[in-house]
Amino acid sequence: MFDASGRDNNTYNVDNFEFIKKTSPVVGGFIEKEYYRQKNNVELIASENYCSEAVLAACGSCLSWKYAEGYPYVRTSGNTSRYYGGTEFVDQLEEYCCDVWRKVFDTDYHVNVQPHSGSQANFAAYKSILKPGDTILSLSLDNGGHLTHGSSVNFSGTLYNMVFYDVDERGYIDMEDVRKKALACRPQLILTGASAYSRTIDFPAFAEIAKEVGAYFMVDMAHIAGLVAAGYHESPIPYAHVTTTTTHKTLRGPRGGMILSSKEFAEEHKLNKALFPGIQGGPLMHVIAAKAVCFKEALDPAFKEYGKNIIDNAQALANGLIKRGIKIVSGGTDNHLMLVDLADKGLTGKEVEKWLDAAHITCNKNTIPDDPQSPFVTSGVRLGTAAVSTRGFNTDDMDKVAEAIALIIDDHEANTEKAAAIVKSLTDKYPLYE
Repeated sequence: MFDASGRDNNTYNVDNFEFIKKTSPVVGGFIEKEYYRQKNNVELIASENYCSEAVLAACGSCLSWKYAEGYPYVRTSGNTSRYYGGTEFVDQLEEYCCDVWRKVFDTDYHVNVQPHSGSQANFAAYKSILKPGDTILSLSLDNGGHLTHGSSVNFSGTLYNMVFYDVDERGYIDMEDVRKKALACRPQLILTGASAYSRTIDFPAFAEIAKEVGAYFMVDMAHIAGLVAAGYHESPIPYAHVTTTTTHKTLRGPRGGMILSSKEFAEEHKLNKALFPGIQGGPLMHVIAAKAVCFKEALDPAFKEYGKNIIDNAQALANGLIKRGIKIVSGGTDNHLMLVDLADKGLTGKEVEKWLDAAHITCNKNTIPDDPQSPFVTSGVRLGTAAVSTRGFNTDDMDKVAEAIALIIDDHEANTEKAAAIVKSLTDKYPLYE
């Protein structure tokens, strides 16, 4: 979809919504509007990215309506057969998808590519090793964790006894706090991974603590999976009993999930069965096909360069904001994202998100550690560089993005037009779908 500069010179998207408009002008019209929004905005939502034309085509293929409940006939754990006929080719496809992702992550581990999402992958992993009421030690939502890591409004927080570790005064995961709480509560599971944590995670240290207290160790690497695949973050797979991920975000595939574990662990804990029939029905074979398509890009040498660009761009954006007087939680970033702390500005994430959107910069409000505001308001915004790196932005461009953001934070009423002009210069420089 994208050449080396991030440019896309095909007409796939335009042809697609124009075709849809022939059947449903309303739906085609909404897709057209979203197309132009993406085209004209700088996308800084850390969990979003652009995927290839081939991935999009797989998602819209004849596999969309193919039912294949169960697992391919060659599987040796969980349900070993399908519950529908006509699965010869989708069986082969699913096995191929599992095989190629082993290559991406350089492992011989068991891979389950059926989860509809990262949340489903997490739920299945919990179900395979825990009973309701068991204790999980994880990073809290306001310290950078995820809803499925024990939030009280989520199934994880209602089914399990949650104990949370925190970040220290620098904004880094406090490993002493992790160990202290692990020794005190003796959890059945220690979980790490995050949706809003910008520093490298020490997987070996977590694994040692889990071993010390006799806990299972699980990693949700959804946000950093692309960086792991590119070699810019240590892989958790050798250290964790079970690893979950999404297939979009930094991986640039379709929205979906995966679970990885040793073959022995998967069989002992009936990991496949925990997913199906445990928590979901038929797999989305069109999405599994799209997951298989995007692996080729992840194995291409250009993907490693893309991973480096993500980190370089994130650091350039963070440094650009810091030099303009804007506070970043932990003082910077090691991965694709950062948290802007607006508390000392007397601003909320909710209002800054809205102001930035008016200047065609897309981000999301986000809690910061010890946030005085509610999760619906927040004192921060989360920024990520995966999508803009795919689009072709470089470090100089990210400094311009930092300038536009700083203008909005300083005085959005006076500076919206000026910030929007900076954005237009960048989106014109890197046309997304032309």
